[in-house]
Amino acid sequence: MRYRRLGKSGIKVSEIGFSGWTIALNWWGKEVGEDEALRMLKKAYDAGINFFETGDMYGKGKSERLIGKAFAGAGDDVVISTKFGYDFAGAEQVGHAELPQRFDEKFARRALAASLERLGTRRVGVYGLHNPKMAHLRDDSVFGTLDALVAEGRIGAYQAALGPAIGWAREGLEAMGRPGISAVQTVYNVLEQTPGNELVAEAAPRGVGVLARVPDASGILTGKVGADTVIDEKDHRSVRKGEWIREALGKVEQLGPIAERNGVGMAELAVKFLLTKGVASVIPTVVSEDEVEQFAAMSDGRHIGERDMAEIADLYAGWPPYALKGSEA
Repeated sequence: MRYRRLGKSGIKVSEIGFSGWTIALNWWGKEVGEDEALRMLKKAYDAGINFFETGDMYGKGKSERLIGKAFAGAGDDVVISTKFGYDFAGAEQVGHAELPQRFDEKFARRALAASLERLGTRRVGVYGLHNPKMAHLRDDSVFGTLDALVAEGRIGAYQAALGPAIGWAREGLEAMGRPGISAVQTVYNVLEQTPGNELVAEAAPRGVGVLARVPDASGILTGKVGADTVIDEKDHRSVRKGEWIREALGKVEQLGPIAERNGVGMAELAVKFLLTKGVASVIPTVVSEDEVEQFAAMSDGRHIGERDMAEIADLYAGWPPYALKGSEA
């Protein structure tokens, strides 16, 4: 496993991270039981993964509790990143439905205290704004609170997790303009390179790391989703309609020769594409111990050459654009 610095924070995170939403929410066609979740977390650590990304709303704290149980007393060997911003008390989590958001100081401190208790620690490595809108990112008081929490030693650094859907480029660039921010997180994969390419280009000069989620394009690049796959409406991937799947599979065929030249499968090509682009950590969606091992092994120091990266860029330039989300200024 290789490690990279998370922006200006100086924190070293594994090139492959662990996404904590799968162990708390039945949104990917499989419900992960507690025993299996703990085995997955420990398998990830044994494979060299030190970056565990979660959020307080994942299972209303369930993900944090499991991570806390798995790594009690681990200290700085484990970098835990959690997020806040959704007022989920008394609300039902259903698919993509968004909940009320709050980022004021009182709510932030209360949310952090609850997260720290569930995680069983006095300090979290990275704290994040969960899907903030432009108005939140332009609110000085939000970042004043985060800066204060860093100064108090309660968090090591902070990020803005953009979303929930793909897009939010303007929000990402706005967040990067904040001097204390160390990372932005976005949906980014070889099939959906916008706005990831733009954010990566601006990140390094600003001392900001990019965290890439959904690197497998919701299962297309791992082969989990094919032309005949039917996705349940309660599944988080249900936004991927039949037409999108068919078009994506056509793009995968075009990428096939590049993967073959590099001696890798499509999932590994997708991960190495992101690492070659310079993201700080790739956060795949995993639902088993085997998947944890498979993705962890992709951090081997081998990148994609300039010629193949240029061919990927040419292919992407020829694909039709897709709709992007964002918030009003």
